[in-house]
Amino acid sequence: MGLNSTPSSERIHIGFFGRRNAGKSSLVNAVTNQELAVVSDTPGTTTDPVTKAMELLPLGPVVIIDTAGFDDEGELGELRVKKTRQVLNRTDCAVLVTDMTKPLGGCEKQLIELFEQKKIPYIIAGNKCDLSGTAPDGERFPVSALNKTNIHELRERIAQLVETKDQTLRIVGDIIGENELAVLVVPIDKAAPKGRLILPQQMVIRDLLEAGACAAVVRETELEHTLNSLVAKPSVVITDSQVFGFVSKTVPPEIRLTSFSILMARYKGFLEAAVKGAAAIGRLRDGDTVLISEGCTHHRQCGDIGSVKLPALLKKTTGKNINIELTSGREFPEDPGAYALVIHCGGCMLTEREMVWRMRTAEDSGVPFTNYGVALAYMNGILERSLEVFPQIKALLD
Repeated sequence: MGLNSTPSSERIHIGFFGRRNAGKSSLVNAVTNQELAVVSDTPGTTTDPVTKAMELLPLGPVVIIDTAGFDDEGELGELRVKKTRQVLNRTDCAVLVTDMTKPLGGCEKQLIELFEQKKIPYIIAGNKCDLSGTAPDGERFPVSALNKTNIHELRERIAQLVETKDQTLRIVGDIIGENELAVLVVPIDKAAPKGRLILPQQMVIRDLLEAGACAAVVRETELEHTLNSLVAKPSVVITDSQVFGFVSKTVPPEIRLTSFSILMARYKGFLEAAVKGAAAIGRLRDGDTVLISEGCTHHRQCGDIGSVKLPALLKKTTGKNINIELTSGREFPEDPGAYALVIHCGGCMLTEREMVWRMRTAEDSGVPFTNYGVALAYMNGILERSLEVFPQIKALLD
């Protein structure tokens, strides 16, 4: 992915929901003006959620999600409904597709309750209005995927529902001045494809360019030489979390130090919770279970941070016999009450809505929630230093 591409996690996610054979997939195709979803008269044609990143006027970069029928039946149907419920956690705006020839049923009313419970703005689209032979009921916006009736108007209504992302929100540009230097410490990650930087690194570089600042990108093995070669000291050093301990010993104390993961936690809106949650590491006891969760899926390499480095450091730091469970991708427990602590990745591949949902799900269950960068800073004894770039958050440690 190039620096000019909009990552999926930064796009508006629009989910289409409803019962089987209401015409969800047909309406998705009409709204996107593409053959995005397979269409059939057979109920239950859509199985797993179908997603497509695209440009949709007047919204701009979006992700369209076509889901399975919420009234699906049987053992397989229950799994499809479960996946549909998971989609809600990353949905910024919902379109409830109903059959205008039929009254709203229990399935639709259950979805409406879920939208309202999760505070998801929504619109009820009455599809097949060309067949209903009845006047609009006031609750549903009449459309026809077949005849393209009111499709443009539906797009406009969806756009009005979506909260525009705060364009002033920065991942790093607000903590560094124009012409100042940031040194970025980027180990060569075996889990990342050759020639590619991971998303937080790309986002930081792009934001530094937007701010008119300068960036020097080095591996941890070249960091000391780079710092000694600079005429003026950098404004900040930003490191990959997995080399936090090594980098903190190399960077002089007068230079600000933080990590990509900590920057991402603030950007996603859960840094304060992560800082408070990290203190739970010191309270872990023998037999406690810690959930380590990643938002992306990748082949775990030898020395993987989530499955190897974090568990080893947790056990070394606490001296306790701790159980570790791992989840990745879209899998996250709806009730994490069985865990003593949740340690999450930076969430770069997840929307802000989904990351905040995961944090709140843990908090509602009384489970502390933190992330890789904050946890590693805590266990390396440098959490206070790593938060100097955010004085208000650092104050939480006082």
